[in-house]
Amino acid sequence: MLFTSILKAFLVGGILCVICQLIIDKTSITPARTLVLFVCLGVLLGALGIYEPLVEFGGRGATVPLSGFGFNIYRGVKEAVDEHGFSGIFTGALTAASGGTTAAILFGFIASLFFKGKPK
Repeated sequence: MLFTSILKAFLVGGILCVICQLIIDKTSITPARTLVLFVCLGVLLGALGIYEPLVEFGGRGATVPLSGFGFNIYRGVKEAVDEHGFSGIFTGALTAASGGTTAAILFGFIASLFFKGKPK
């Protein structure tokens, strides 16, 4: 049971990463735009009801990549709109994404204490 859930997460996350890498390698789309594209696709696929079954199947393999971040934003906005109405459009994404954003900032800061960036 645990092995199959790990395998599913690895497969789903791996496929998402391969798709992203192929877009970066085979097109002229920049990596930054590709990442934004994946967040937007997560929101769009969530709104269309396509991403939820992927999350149920792949677990963390579908929620950890940036498309999962977009899906989390969609879900937060949907819940906030259901609960608070129109103002939920503005507050839902911030509430849903605050944990991931805070962790990214914190770990980025910690990494900056140990490593020195080099200009390109």
